[in-house]
Amino acid sequence: MASSQARLQPDPFLNELTSMFERTEEKGSVWVTMKYSSGKSKVIRNKINTAGENLEYKCLIRATNGKKTISTMVGPKDHLRFQSSYATILKARMTALKKRERKEKRKAADSDKKPDSKKQSTIAKAS
Repeated sequence: MASSQARLQPDPFLNELTSMFERTEEKGSVWVTMKYSSGKSKVIRNKINTAGENLEYKCLIRATNGKKTISTMVGPKDHLRFQSSYATILKARMTALKKRERKEKRKAADSDKKPDSKKQSTIAKAS
């Protein structure tokens, strides 16, 4: 179970997320989840809805490495700036991913097609 959880502002969250990725660079994983949330309990949401007020929803983002959990709430005004910073961090830290091997499959597919084309040309000559 995660032993500690802290609700951070978006910028400190990104800094801590970067350090989580650095600590797990050789071994380990970091899980990041995003959830649409109002940050209020169901009872409070119902009271606000019955009062006719609008409820502002935010994005709840959690990150954990299995030992430490951090989270932040990002509102609609800050989401573009947060998303671009988050994407930059992900691109910089996902270096262990392997590229897909496509060349071998293409060569195998091409070798299968070549004999067929020879058969068709010999059939065309015979006619």
